[in-house]
Amino acid sequence: MKLAGLRLRQRDGVTCGPSVAVMAGALLDPARHAALAEPESGAALFAAEQLRVHADVNRIWPRRLGTTPWGMARALTTMGATAGVCYRWRLFRGRRDKLVDVLAAAGRDRPVAMLVGRGIPRHWVLIVAVAGERLTCYEPSSGELRTVDVVAVRESRLTGLGFPRPFAFVLPRSNV
Repeated sequence: MKLAGLRLRQRDGVTCGPSVAVMAGALLDPARHAALAEPESGAALFAAEQLRVHADVNRIWPRRLGTTPWGMARALTTMGATAGVCYRWRLFRGRRDKLVDVLAAAGRDRPVAMLVGRGIPRHWVLIVAVAGERLTCYEPSSGELRTVDVVAVRESRLTGLGFPRPFAFVLPRSNV
């Protein structure tokens, strides 16, 4: 997996969204991945990119409140421009959500951002791969890749991602 060796972490308590966007960009653009993988400069570039993305997507919304789903969709569309990928967001539909679009995108090597929380949305993670009924997610506060069951997403029983309940997904538009 392209992200396995990077282990890049968000720089503070409110840059999980920008971290996810930058990592999605690394998956969609080999040049961006190569720059982040540089041992000498990759971590500094990752930190700087988090700040740049955060400023870009949160022009009106207070940065201390994190990144909105529409801000994340804009950030991922910008990051995916070199690969011709445009993103949109949608709400999680609860137990009846089959996650067909999420699984299809991840199966085509298109990263999907997932907003998770408990009572309120709090944290962004990035779904980077799917294998059967298991998702591999980049968790930005640790910089690690973590695996979760699809059924845990559907039933709001996530573990290892900081919070148990999905609230929204940011995924590629249809036909990409």
